[in-house]
Amino acid sequence: MALYLRLPATAGFNIDNELIIINAFNANEPAQSLHGKDVNIIASGPSIQQLPLAELLDTPAIFVNGSISLVGQHQFTDIAGYVISDARFINHQPEILQQYYTGQPLYATLAVFEAMATTHPDIMRTYHHAMRVLYPVDRPWGVKSNKLSFNKLIFKKKLLNKKMPLSYFINNPNFIIDSNHKAADIGVSLNITHGFVEAGTVAYVAAQLAFSRQAASIHLYGIDLLNSKQPRFYENKNNSAPSMLSKVMNERIVPSFNLLGRIYQSHGVPVINHSPISKSLFDTF
Repeated sequence: MALYLRLPATAGFNIDNELIIINAFNANEPAQSLHGKDVNIIASGPSIQQLPLAELLDTPAIFVNGSISLVGQHQFTDIAGYVISDARFINHQPEILQQYYTGQPLYATLAVFEAMATTHPDIMRTYHHAMRVLYPVDRPWGVKSNKLSFNKLIFKKKLLNKKMPLSYFINNPNFIIDSNHKAADIGVSLNITHGFVEAGTVAYVAAQLAFSRQAASIHLYGIDLLNSKQPRFYENKNNSAPSMLSKVMNERIVPSFNLLGRIYQSHGVPVINHSPISKSLFDTF
């Protein structure tokens, strides 16, 4: 029988000799429940520019990476979350957080928070109560920055930085793992209190968060995939960050979303992809 790593319930960060504590996500925390509401996950694909956003403003919304910049032009009345899973976003677009993050519920990996402790220490100090740690199940430390070295986290990183194959979790009731996928194992979490499964896009993390928080249905916007070489809606050709979506689209992203759609539908939670660009790629929704 596999022994599964117990994920830390809190993470402490040393910011200018002040200990900042951030709690890990826990689906049993009453404030985390979405109470059976529909949820929109708003990603950063160019198709966002064609959305009738006025029709979406009153539905709970989860933003990812730079899509939070939409709050600067639109009055979203129920911001249910903001998800960042890759510390490289913090380094490439530091001004996004500085301009648009004002204490919305923020869900991120240890690597992201450690990057923020260096690049945005004031934000960490001011809003850490609104932040929650999310752990990738197969490598709890998360995607580290490839630019800077950070040493703000208090507890030891060695155990959390050990990568495990997804097949290790195949009998864990909190995950559905497909080990028959030809390219590599794929999976989905049923409760990200115990970790999330990666698929090459932060929107996949956000979808697992929405399910874990008892969403009634999950609506995906701006997950365009096929035009991933174009700048994101908040970028231009001069400041666009590299995108890895085209490399992993067919091997990981599409099969993973198809698995997620099937599993969540079987639990009574439909997942709908509204992107006119990528909708045809998905066979379940």
